[in-house]
Amino acid sequence: MKKGQKIEAFVESLNTGSTHDPCYEGYFICFNEQKYYEAHDVLEHLWLKDRGAAHQFFKGLIQLAGAFVHLQKQYRRPEHPTDGRRLRPAWRLFKLAQSNLEPYLPAFLDLDVRSVLELCSKNMLAIEGADFKNNPWNPVAAPILALVR
Repeated sequence: MKKGQKIEAFVESLNTGSTHDPCYEGYFICFNEQKYYEAHDVLEHLWLKDRGAAHQFFKGLIQLAGAFVHLQKQYRRPEHPTDGRRLRPAWRLFKLAQSNLEPYLPAFLDLDVRSVLELCSKNMLAIEGADFKNNPWNPVAAPILALVR
């Protein structure tokens, strides 16, 4: 089964009953389960098809998940030659996510964009403040994203 088919099967299994696209809903489910790579993949599946007003918004959320992929991998293997050097790429993805999400302030598609931008800033400041040597992410205190209905 190809990647796109796996993603479609996954989002069909969610059956959230939401008015949002199942890929959008799936992003939040995966993100909140700390499955950041999967969150990235699920939303990318929608992003590749959507060239409308939400395209840049989805791109920002994909970058946010990507930043957390880097933090999570660095947390798990800080001494690894590759994973140990993931704080700068995470910082860059937080910055890109901010740039792509800012036009959607204060809220878009039932997401409090302001709180997501604050999450980006908080992590960027923590990484910078530790001179790119300490990871602010911890699985016990991982962020949760919620749609406001």
